[in-house]
Amino acid sequence: MLPIDHIFPALSEPKKIFITTHQKPDADALGSTLGLYHYLLQKGHTPTVVIPNELPDFLHWMPAIDTVLNYDSESKLCEQVLAESDLIFCLDFNHLSRIKGLEQPLRNATQPRILIDHHLQPEADVFYCGTSNPDKSSASEMVYDFILQCGDAELINDAIAQCLYTGAMTDTGSFRFPATTGSVHEMIAFFKNRGLEHSIIHQYVYDSWSANRMKFLGFALYEKMDIAASGKYGIIALSTKDMEPFHLTSGDTEGLVNYPLSIAGVQVAVLITEKSGEIKMSFRSKGNIDVSTFARTYFNGGGHFNAAGGKSDTGFEATVAKVKSLIDNIIP
Repeated sequence: MLPIDHIFPALSEPKKIFITTHQKPDADALGSTLGLYHYLLQKGHTPTVVIPNELPDFLHWMPAIDTVLNYDSESKLCEQVLAESDLIFCLDFNHLSRIKGLEQPLRNATQPRILIDHHLQPEADVFYCGTSNPDKSSASEMVYDFILQCGDAELINDAIAQCLYTGAMTDTGSFRFPATTGSVHEMIAFFKNRGLEHSIIHQYVYDSWSANRMKFLGFALYEKMDIAASGKYGIIALSTKDMEPFHLTSGDTEGLVNYPLSIAGVQVAVLITEKSGEIKMSFRSKGNIDVSTFARTYFNGGGHFNAAGGKSDTGFEATVAKVKSLIDNIIP
């Protein structure tokens, strides 16, 4: 994979550009792709954002969200857009397996693929050029860096700022995780100095829950959070049966994994969910505990040092038992 500036000459003339991100897109996935969309639009290109499946309800307010295509429900249209594109931008994922049904169409595509991502161990050989930096807070921060690298800071308008702020805000836990470096605050200061109203974004993201989601949170914490006898880790395990009564929508489990870490002494938090036969896990940790390697070694996953994900095909109860049998090994 070449450095990302190798794509600059191709961007000097109008192009049709396909932009995509990982399955079950979160706020950083949508924030980075839409931020890039608004930037490329101003440069005279014709960009289209395509997501692998549905987006969370709490992100329906984002600028130009109505232009986003869903591959699950519009596969033929998405494949047509892909076939007609000149360039493919891949944001906030490091491996083509992370884009579900879109994986094979993208592997078959002959157009240059450009990576902008902050996860460990990218599948570098499938990308023409790009930037992969796990020290960055978010893909949204990296899109900001890309715009600056292109010399186009003056093109950052309110739509771009809203999108990139949303992605950075959520991926840093509202700017409290270690990935919140000085460069993150410099980016936010740039947005604020250009007139960004940040408080309304917090309301959209954090103060727009349904009553069912709030009741579900209470249930998950009171009935399903298991704190180890050592007090060092907490697990929230939710079966399909547990979640059915709450009629959850996409994104309703967002952030749930972080709650055990708010308990004094807890160093690792795990969320295990079962849905439509799929068992998925989210891992979070404090300090020098590497959950990325843990997820990659035992659960076909990966991610960041302190935030990772995985999956299992051994059954719900067996997966919970396996996590409990292994998790102590990574906690000092």
